[in-house]
Amino acid sequence: MNLKTTIKIFLGLLFSVIVFHICIMLRIIPYNIAWGGRLTNDNEMYVFETISILINLFLCCVLLMKGDFIIFKFSDKIVKVILWTFFGLFVLNTVGNIFAKTNFEKLFAILTGLSAFLIWNIIRQKKTTNR
Repeated sequence: MNLKTTIKIFLGLLFSVIVFHICIMLRIIPYNIAWGGRLTNDNEMYVFETISILINLFLCCVLLMKGDFIIFKFSDKIVKVILWTFFGLFVLNTVGNIFAKTNFEKLFAILTGLSAFLIWNIIRQKKTTNR
Protein backbone atom coordinates (compact mmCIF):
# COMPACT_ATOMS: atom_id res chain seq x y z
CA MET A 1 0.00 0.00 0.00
CA ASN A 2 1.46 3.39 -0.93
CA LEU A 3 1.90 6.33 1.42
CA LYS A 4 -1.08 8.38 0.28
CA THR A 5 -3.44 5.40 0.42
CA THR A 6 -2.29 4.51 3.93
CA ILE A 7 -2.76 8.12 5.03
CA LYS A 8 -6.26 8.25 3.51
CA ILE A 9 -7.25 5.05 5.33
CA PHE A 10 -5.92 6.42 8.62
CA LEU A 11 -7.70 9.75 8.06
CA GLY A 12 -10.95 7.82 7.59
CA LEU A 13 -10.34 5.98 10.84
CA LEU A 14 -9.57 9.23 12.66
CA PHE A 15 -12.71 10.83 11.22
CA SER A 16 -14.73 7.94 12.69
CA VAL A 17 -13.05 8.43 16.08
CA ILE A 18 -13.84 12.16 15.99
CA VAL A 19 -17.50 11.41 15.17
CA PHE A 20 -17.55 8.97 18.12
CA HIS A 21 -16.28 11.71 20.47
CA ILE A 22 -18.78 14.22 19.09
CA CYS A 23 -21.56 11.68 19.72
CA ILE A 24 -20.39 11.43 23.33
CA MET A 25 -20.45 15.23 23.67
CA LEU A 26 -23.96 15.31 22.18
CA ARG A 27 -25.00 12.54 24.62
CA ILE A 28 -25.91 10.16 21.80
CA ILE A 29 -23.39 7.76 23.33
CA PRO A 30 -23.08 7.67 27.15
CA TYR A 31 -19.77 9.02 28.40
CA ASN A 32 -19.37 6.30 31.00
CA ILE A 33 -18.13 3.94 28.25
CA ALA A 34 -15.22 6.26 27.38
CA TRP A 35 -12.04 7.01 29.30
CA GLY A 36 -12.17 3.74 31.20
CA GLY A 37 -15.39 4.78 32.92
CA ARG A 38 -13.42 7.30 35.01
CA LEU A 39 -15.40 10.40 34.02
CA THR A 40 -17.57 11.49 36.92
CA ASN A 41 -19.49 14.49 35.59
CA ASP A 42 -20.44 16.45 32.48
CA ASN A 43 -17.69 19.04 32.90
CA GLU A 44 -14.99 16.36 32.91
CA MET A 45 -16.60 14.77 29.87
CA TYR A 46 -16.59 18.03 27.90
CA VAL A 47 -12.97 18.75 28.79
CA PHE A 48 -11.71 15.25 27.96
CA GLU A 49 -13.74 14.94 24.77
CA THR A 50 -12.65 18.38 23.55
CA ILE A 51 -9.01 17.53 24.19
CA SER A 52 -9.43 14.20 22.41
CA ILE A 53 -11.03 15.82 19.37
CA LEU A 54 -8.28 18.46 19.20
CA ILE A 55 -5.54 15.83 19.44
CA ASN A 56 -7.16 13.78 16.69
CA LEU A 57 -7.52 16.89 14.50
CA PHE A 58 -3.85 17.68 15.12
CA LEU A 59 -2.87 14.17 14.03
CA CYS A 60 -5.04 14.61 10.92
CA CYS A 61 -3.16 17.81 10.07
CA VAL A 62 0.21 16.09 10.57
CA LEU A 63 -0.90 13.24 8.29
CA LEU A 64 -2.04 15.75 5.66
CA MET A 65 1.41 17.35 5.87
CA LYS A 66 3.17 13.98 5.57
CA GLY A 67 1.16 13.12 2.46
CA ASP A 68 1.67 16.56 0.88
CA PHE A 69 -2.09 17.14 0.84
CA ILE A 70 -1.70 20.65 2.31
CA ILE A 71 0.76 23.43 1.62
CA PHE A 72 1.48 24.50 5.22
CA LYS A 73 3.98 22.08 6.69
CA PHE A 74 6.18 21.49 9.66
CA SER A 75 9.66 20.31 8.75
CA ASP A 76 9.92 16.63 7.80
CA LYS A 77 11.93 16.03 10.97
CA ILE A 78 9.18 17.50 13.20
CA VAL A 79 6.52 15.48 11.37
CA LYS A 80 8.55 12.31 11.89
CA VAL A 81 8.99 13.01 15.62
CA ILE A 82 5.27 13.67 16.02
CA LEU A 83 4.37 10.46 14.19
CA TRP A 84 6.83 8.41 16.29
CA THR A 85 5.29 9.95 19.42
CA PHE A 86 1.79 8.99 18.31
CA PHE A 87 3.05 5.50 17.39
CA GLY A 88 4.36 5.05 20.94
CA LEU A 89 1.12 6.35 22.44
CA PHE A 90 -0.99 4.01 20.31
CA VAL A 91 1.18 1.01 21.23
CA LEU A 92 0.92 1.82 24.94
CA ASN A 93 -2.81 2.43 24.62
CA THR A 94 -3.24 -0.90 22.84
CA VAL A 95 -1.51 -2.71 25.70
CA GLY A 96 -3.67 -0.84 28.21
CA ASN A 97 -6.84 -1.73 26.32
CA ILE A 98 -5.89 -5.41 26.13
CA PHE A 99 -5.73 -5.48 29.93
CA ALA A 100 -8.84 -3.32 30.43
CA LYS A 101 -11.60 -4.36 32.80
CA THR A 102 -14.48 -4.29 30.31
CA ASN A 103 -14.89 -6.08 27.00
CA PHE A 104 -15.92 -2.80 25.39
CA GLU A 105 -12.56 -1.25 26.29
CA LYS A 106 -10.77 -4.40 25.16
CA LEU A 107 -12.46 -3.98 21.79
CA PHE A 108 -10.69 -0.63 21.42
CA ALA A 109 -7.37 -2.51 21.41
CA ILE A 110 -8.22 -3.40 17.81
CA LEU A 111 -8.67 0.27 16.92
CA THR A 112 -5.52 1.46 18.68
CA GLY A 113 -3.52 -1.49 17.36
CA LEU A 114 -4.66 -0.70 13.82
CA SER A 115 -3.72 2.94 14.38
CA ALA A 116 -0.23 1.93 15.53
CA PHE A 117 0.13 -0.35 12.50
CA LEU A 118 -0.94 2.42 10.11
CA ILE A 119 1.43 4.96 11.65
CA TRP A 120 4.25 2.41 11.48
CA ASN A 121 3.55 1.96 7.76
CA ILE A 122 3.41 5.72 7.23
CA ILE A 123 6.70 6.31 9.06
CA ARG A 124 8.61 3.67 7.14
CA GLN A 125 7.36 4.69 3.69
CA LYS A 126 9.19 7.21 1.58
CA LYS A 127 7.39 10.07 -0.10
CA THR A 128 6.90 9.85 -3.82
CA THR A 129 6.97 12.88 -6.07
CA ASN A 130 3.75 11.84 -7.88
CA ARG A 131 0.56 13.47 -6.69
